[in-house]
Amino acid sequence: MDKTKFQSVNLYFQDESRFGLMTHLGKCLTSRGVKPVVTYKHAFKSTYLYGSFSPINGDAFVYEIEGTTSEIFYQYLLEFSKYKSDELKIIIIDNAGFHSLKQYEIPENIKLIRIPPYSPELNPAEKVWHYIKQYFKNKVYDNLNQLKQWLHNFLKSLSIDIVKSITYHKLYHDAFFNHFEI
Repeated sequence: MDKTKFQSVNLYFQDESRFGLMTHLGKCLTSRGVKPVVTYKHAFKSTYLYGSFSPINGDAFVYEIEGTTSEIFYQYLLEFSKYKSDELKIIIIDNAGFHSLKQYEIPENIKLIRIPPYSPELNPAEKVWHYIKQYFKNKVYDNLNQLKQWLHNFLKSLSIDIVKSITYHKLYHDAFFNHFEI
């Protein structure tokens, strides 16, 4: 791999998560002995967020689309390759079936590395979804557009510092800086 073609190198962890209209119930504070009352919606419409998050510099790229297929994942990678196109993106992915891209040509500025099967604890992107979903609990949306607007606004509020604090792990940080001498 010729790293001299690129202005920078960054490590990202990628994952996807479903967000739907069905209310996710969470804890809330009430007086002792008072049962909480929460509005609930039982609907099966949903959308997906595909995201790549860097524990190195807190950078994030999130793509919203409705579905999980190899073609959709490939389209996500094409869009991500255009984002900071002069950056070599080393992306850690899980072993989801739709991450199989044998029939596709991966962009030159993207290198994919798979984590071992059944090891979500090795992927800090999972923690980002957990962070978002703690604010997503007990919310009711009338339609998918309202949900998407909430997600869009929430993602705009994710600062570099928040992403770094959620995804940082000394092991990844040290390995990256020892290898790339940045």
